[in-house]
Amino acid sequence: MNQDVERTMQALYAAIQEDGGRWSATHQGLRICSQFQPIYSLPHRSPVGYEGLARFTAPSGEGIDPGQVFAAIKGADSQMQLDRLCRLLHVHNFVAQKVPDCWLFLNIHPEIFVRAAHEAPMLARAVNVVEQLGLPMHRLVFEVTEEIMSQGARFEEAVERARGTGCLLALDDFGAGHSNFDRVWRMKPEIVKLDKSLPRRALASPRIARIMAQMVALLHECGALVLQEGIEDRDDLQLALDADVDLLQGFGLGRPEPDLLAPQANPTIDGFWDHIEDRQMLSREREDELLQPFRDAVQSAVTRLQGGEPLERACQGFLSIKGAQMCFLLDEHGHDLGMRIHPDVLSSRPDLRFAPLDASGDARWSRRPYFRRAVGAVGKLQVTRPYLSLHGARMCVTLSLAFWQDARLRVLCADVDWGSGEPR
Repeated sequence: MNQDVERTMQALYAAIQEDGGRWSATHQGLRICSQFQPIYSLPHRSPVGYEGLARFTAPSGEGIDPGQVFAAIKGADSQMQLDRLCRLLHVHNFVAQKVPDCWLFLNIHPEIFVRAAHEAPMLARAVNVVEQLGLPMHRLVFEVTEEIMSQGARFEEAVERARGTGCLLALDDFGAGHSNFDRVWRMKPEIVKLDKSLPRRALASPRIARIMAQMVALLHECGALVLQEGIEDRDDLQLALDADVDLLQGFGLGRPEPDLLAPQANPTIDGFWDHIEDRQMLSREREDELLQPFRDAVQSAVTRLQGGEPLERACQGFLSIKGAQMCFLLDEHGHDLGMRIHPDVLSSRPDLRFAPLDASGDARWSRRPYFRRAVGAVGKLQVTRPYLSLHGARMCVTLSLAFWQDARLRVLCADVDWGSGEPR
């Protein structure tokens, strides 16, 4: 056995002690204890993991910020030793509480992560210690920030060596600073933790909320579960649900505590499920109420088109409703059959910035959901989800109805402004 490795382990164990089933450590006169913040799956409603957090206390009883403690340490070796001490302490306190089938999330500095992964004897010894304590490596999640990418090519080798132990990797604070998906593709983390600033920004802007949902979808395509930090209230929960986030963490669900929670449903999440069911029902009812005049107007327009009226006259009823953007007619192949008809209030002030997209020309829309769904159900009105229209770069929903006219299939499409989540 490597003597340096054994000396390191002896020094770590000399710094920790057990008292009444809980472990603590000492470092340069400071007392270190473990606290654990629960991480929830919204559908399961109970903790599926915990993040281990170190708490430092001075001899006077005053709490010391962990960042200050690490910043005051001189030398990479000393920083690594304290980092290892905290993680060993968390493992002991986690295992001692015998909560089954939960992950333990452990933070590790990117430089220390890369260096430790390249010290093969120490890495093997650490894995041995953890498994002897009764914690399988597949229940450990190591959290690293995107700073790890600054370690150059060595980080990829470190990632593979760490993953070879059987642990999971989480990329922390994604969405803050200069985050980009190249880093996700290179690291291939099993879990990506969205920065806690995202909910604040998304709640203040429907546009950012839509971007957040697309970000989550792309992270899923990368093969990662998505964890949202900073959950504080129902609005945050609703935002996470709308974005299809997998895991949740925040003071609104549970603060860091020395003791792990019993494996039972969180009353806050249970209450939220009742809330969102009521909210979704009201939302559907309100959406149906808002869209009903547009639905009726499209049905009427098709009847008038089948009676031989021109598109502009047939769509007058639809275009007179506040929030109507335009109407256009497609053939059975998705080709435009003429000009796009706008309300008078819009046609008098077109947005010239998007003029290249506004002329229909020989445009073909056969791949658009509103066309494909309409021709697949002739005679039945279809309504899309909100999406960004090419015409003026506006959020809209499109109502479409396929019908027969003079033995030819036609599809009437009608856009409704949805820039604020409902017709404006």
